[in-house]
Amino acid sequence: MIPKKTRRNREEAWLSLLRQGQIYQAIKEENETYGYPISALCKLGNVSRSAYYKWLHREIPANEIKNFRISDAIEKIHTDSPDKGYRRIRDDLERYYGIKVNDKRVLHICRKKNIKSTIKYANNGCTRQSANPQYIAENVLNREFFADAPNQKWLTDVTEFKYYIGLEKHKVYLSAILDLYDRRIVSYVIRDNNNNALVFDTFDNAIASNPEAHPLCHSDRGFQYTNRSFHNKLEAAGMTQSMSRVAKCIDNGPMEGFWGIIKRERYYGKRFTSRTALVGMIESYMEYYNNRRLQRNLGVLTPMEKHEQYILAA
Repeated sequence: MIPKKTRRNREEAWLSLLRQGQIYQAIKEENETYGYPISALCKLGNVSRSAYYKWLHREIPANEIKNFRISDAIEKIHTDSPDKGYRRIRDDLERYYGIKVNDKRVLHICRKKNIKSTIKYANNGCTRQSANPQYIAENVLNREFFADAPNQKWLTDVTEFKYYIGLEKHKVYLSAILDLYDRRIVSYVIRDNNNNALVFDTFDNAIASNPEAHPLCHSDRGFQYTNRSFHNKLEAAGMTQSMSRVAKCIDNGPMEGFWGIIKRERYYGKRFTSRTALVGMIESYMEYYNNRRLQRNLGVLTPMEKHEQYILAA
């Protein structure tokens, strides 16, 4: 085993070479593209002409080629998905680029290249508590956010997104159901109004695509979920209803967490100027999340890969 200090020294030496290599590469490209004098470019880059020519005519070691390949891949991943932190970048490197490196090395490169994930913002939510709830269920889930198989425990909620036409603000509402086993989105509906139909249709779609499912269904105490018709709908489908306690959003933590993920990765920091663009973003993200977004708590699998793995093993 290589001592930690030796490994750290090697990483720091390579990162220094990486920075110098970027300067030399920039000099080469500027000279070839625009014909700027090498001497002037070296002076601008604070490197000597002899060092540049030594780099230019060097025999590149295989390990150095690999290191620059890692760096280029990291930059591409960050450009395509600036929301990804170093852990998710490392997972993408292994899955989609065939590059096996550890978290620490990716973190070092990200820091040196000033690569940072997009900022996480607070999720303010849009739940409206019912003034006169028709049905209140116990917190049966009790923060046991795990399941042994798909369709054992479903979480659900509604959140809002905004878009602008000129100075006029508009909203769309997203209702979704999340499975606690594989974290897949079982069903979702996007509408202009936050009403009973939004939630009821979300469940009708989920039941239609999972006719044999009889999960525990957990939500907050929003007015749709405390509606007697909604409770009857769950009973008819053989489901057990569970609700968060008053002012305890953590009781529905994974669902709230999903809202934070989609908004942090695709919504916050952007200004949507049409309903079409906003809805298109949501629909595209749902497909991406279920089928391409790797999750470490699933064993570096996507939700649908985790789901299908269970089906094949059953």
